[in-house]
Amino acid sequence: MTGRERVAKVLEGRRFQNFIIAVIVFNAVTLGMETSTSIMDGYSGLLHVLDHLALGIFVAELLAKFYAYRGSFFRDNWNVFDLLVVGIAVIPATGPFAVLRSLRVLRVLRLISVVPSMRKVVSGLLAAIPGMASIAALLALIIFVAGVMATKLFGTIDPGDFGDLGTSLFTLFQVMTGEAWPDIAKTIMEQAPLAWIFFVVYILVSSFAVLNLFIAVVVSGMEDELRQDIREEEAKQAEAQAAANQEILDELRALRAELAELRQRAA
Repeated sequence: MTGRERVAKVLEGRRFQNFIIAVIVFNAVTLGMETSTSIMDGYSGLLHVLDHLALGIFVAELLAKFYAYRGSFFRDNWNVFDLLVVGIAVIPATGPFAVLRSLRVLRVLRLISVVPSMRKVVSGLLAAIPGMASIAALLALIIFVAGVMATKLFGTIDPGDFGDLGTSLFTLFQVMTGEAWPDIAKTIMEQAPLAWIFFVVYILVSSFAVLNLFIAVVVSGMEDELRQDIREEEAKQAEAQAAANQEILDELRALRAELAELRQRAA
């Protein structure tokens, strides 16, 4: 086994993965403690040392991956994700880059790339993006149509919420989230008693129907990701079984050759 293979085996080992998870969680705690003024007054130096220590571990891990995987490092999107997250933290957070100091907390997102179950969830969400984009376009179309209708129907009654198309679109987005829509509807219904029909139909279509479509697309993406994992696991088991069968056949051939040799000597 070469040096690169040994390093790769350590990187992919469960103990090392658990160690990295522990460092990420610990670093998240220290970053959260840095938001406390009272803690920073007494332990700012210690927290900064611990933060740099965690960053050093992450950089060492990436360098080890570069050594072990070479060019194949960039073929794994999660490795690229880790490189970007850690790279942002390495940039000096001084002068015009001072705003990047607040982005150090992005290191916590490395849990996504380290924990397999989180990777599966994110992969399922990414797989569902094309379907979600179509549903988002449908939702935008519904809100636009409803916005034009609401502006024409209620613009003179409540100019503050429906005076123009932009205001109506924002109000309808607020109504879709369920925020204070009864108050908006009551204001309109004081002069247009049947306005409740518009709001009820709009909420049913935009909130319930479209939301369920989003959920259906995400669940479908998760199922596809799960099927892919099952297929990969079955392929690995088949390869392992084929290797075991080949090993048994090789042993049988060796035994037959030894028996044949023994018979020749006996003869």
